[in-house]
Formats: sequence, C-alpha cells, structure tokens
Amino acid sequence: MIDTPAGLERAAAALAAGTGPAAVDAERASGFRYGQRAFLVQIRREGAGTWLIDPEPFDDLQIIDDALDGVEWILHAASQDLPCLAELGMWPDRLFDTELAARLAGLPRVGLAAVIESQLGFSLAKEHSAADWSKRPLPEPWLRYAALDVEVLAELRDKLAGLLEEGGKLGIAEEEFEHIRRTPPAEPRLDPWRRTSGLHQLRDRRQLAAVRQMWLEREDLAQRRDVAPGRLIPDSAIVAAARAMPATVPQLLATKGFHGRAAQKEAPRWLRCISDARKLTDLPPLHVPTNAPPPPRIWPEKDPEAAARLQTARPRVAQCAEKLDMPVENLLTPDYLRRIAWRPPAEISLESVSAALADLGARPWQIEQVAAIITVAFLDPDPLPAKVRETPEG
Repeated sequence: MIDTPAGLERAAAALAAGTGPAAVDAERASGFRYGQRAFLVQIRREGAGTWLIDPEPFDDLQIIDDALDGVEWILHAASQDLPCLAELGMWPDRLFDTELAARLAGLPRVGLAAVIESQLGFSLAKEHSAADWSKRPLPEPWLRYAALDVEVLAELRDKLAGLLEEGGKLGIAEEEFEHIRRTPPAEPRLDPWRRTSGLHQLRDRRQLAAVRQMWLEREDLAQRRDVAPGRLIPDSAIVAAARAMPATVPQLLATKGFHGRAAQKEAPRWLRCISDARKLTDLPPLHVPTNAPPPPRIWPEKDPEAAARLQTARPRVAQCAEKLDMPVENLLTPDYLRRIAWRPPAEISLESVSAALADLGARPWQIEQVAAIITVAFLDPDPLPAKVRETPEG
C-alpha cells in the first residue's frame, strides 16, 4: 500500500505511462469514522498494474489526478465514490459507470459481483465490503480484496459497452455518464437533523427542538472524535429521549429506548441538550415548506385532474421503459413525472412539456423518449375509476 510521498510519485509515474482507461475504486469507513472520506483508493491501468493508495498521509491526491489527465475512469456506482474522490482532488475527465451501464443494458442484477459473474464468469469475493477501512495496518486479505475490485473492471467495461452497442443504447449511456461527471457533489442539506430516523413519530415542536439540540451535539462530538455519529447514540435513542423529555440523568438513563456506547458516559451532555430545548422560545416548525407535490395517494381528492394525468402517463412511460429494456427510473426520474403531472405547463404541447422536463433535469435522450408520451397522456387523460373519485364523505 502506498503511504509515502516517494511511493505516491512512483504510482503517478506508472499510471501516467499506462495505456487505456483506468479502473478506480475507493473504500470508506462508513459506520466507523465520521464523514464519508476515502481510506483507500485503488487504481488499475494497463501497463501500470494495480496501485493501492492510502490517502490519509497526504493533503490530497492531485498528483494522481494529473497523471490520469484525459483518461477515462471506470467506476462501479460512480456517484457513491466520486464525492470522496473529489475531496482528494480527483475528478475524471471521462467516465464509464459499470453499474449504470448494467442497468441501461437491462441486466437483472447490477451489483459488482453479480455483473462480473454474469458477464465474465468470475465469482467475486465480497466478505470485506463492510469492513473498517480506517484500520491500520490493513490486513493482507483486505488488500487482496481491494485489488480484486478493480482487477477486471476494464474487461467488464468492454463487455458492457458491447451489450449497449448491440441494444442501440451506447449513446444513451455515454450521455448519462457525462451527466454524472458534470454533476457537482451535492450541497449540504438545510436542517440535516430532520433526517433523523423516526422523527415522524414526534408531533410536538419542543420535542423537535430536543432532537435538533441532541443531533447537533452528537454531530459535533462525533466530528471531534472522528467516529460515526451512530456509534455514540443511535437516532432511535435521540427520538426516545425527545419523546420522554426527562429532567434528570437517572430519568434519562431509565428512558426506554435510550441506549448507545456514549449514552451513560455522556448522559449529562444529552440531558443539557434537552434542558436547552425546554428553554427555547424559537421552536422549529413541525414541517418545512416544500415545493414537492403531495403523496399521489391523496391526489384524487385534492386535484382529480392531476391524478388522472399521472394515472395515464405513468403506465405509458413504464411501457416505454420495458420496450427499451431498462428500469423505468433510468428512463425518467419518477419525481419529474409527479412534478409535471401536478403542475403541468399552462399550455400543454410537445414543446412546453419538453421544456418543463429539461428544467427539471431530464437529459435530451430522456426527453426524446418520453415527452411525446407525456404530452398525449396529459391532453387526453384516462378518466379516474369511480371509486377513486369518491371523496371520503361518499
């Protein structure tokens, strides 16, 4: 494993002298360490061999990125690894995503091991996929496992490209790969504490304030200790404590569902968060404003015309996906269809529907496939079944 400046320079020189695309992978320590940073980067290129790089001793891996200037990167499920690679100063100039390629090719199973087995006939060991990759030194079997993840990616890429070309979908795939490559890492979420699992159980704003205080405190502590937040106390413990709103440490520790490695040792810290929430006058709202449509199940009551549009368009888009032999969510993001059905253009035409889809983020090939289908469905929607159109009052 490369963990010295001299080794990194050696790796960069070898990779720059290689030929063809570069197979790239990264291992994180999700569930063990704070954040999603990479603790191992694997790269294989014809003529250069396989290089396993430990990013921790280095400020960045810009030298590796420079060595791969203009080179196509092959990743499996690229959107999972690209953010942590970007943190290291690495970003591809060209991309081939074998997981997305397998989806577009219509393969029934798209995990790396399944795709390699179906296309190349090899069985890929996955026994260390959930390991703590921050461990040092990494055991030899883990290093072999990591190397094997990039061993046959170039061969797999060529096989999948052939399947896509046979199906007339290689151009579609290349458009999707470029979309992934050009999409920057997501911006930090507003009010990330609202993603606490089980938050929907709470219907009191002061309890929500307690969740927020405890979540922020846990996040700060986890970052300082470089440990996954859930290893201190899980989300379920935060929700249980917020529901109970205990006033003393013994009451907190006796709260059903309050547990975790730092539950007892840090109990005064968590209680202080609850006490602070009791004193707040500016409480968080139960719900934050959103421009997202309501759940489709209530559309018949709220807006029967929108429900009819969605009911008509959705199976037709699904039928188009079936003809193309790809998952419907790859043909068109389901949220895009819901949004345009809920709030369609003022004047429905092929041009206006195409423009609306483009504004939502649909790619040109997707618009070419579904815009006419959606336009026709919206202009002449099927009537809702009588039982669907009935209101709760009858």
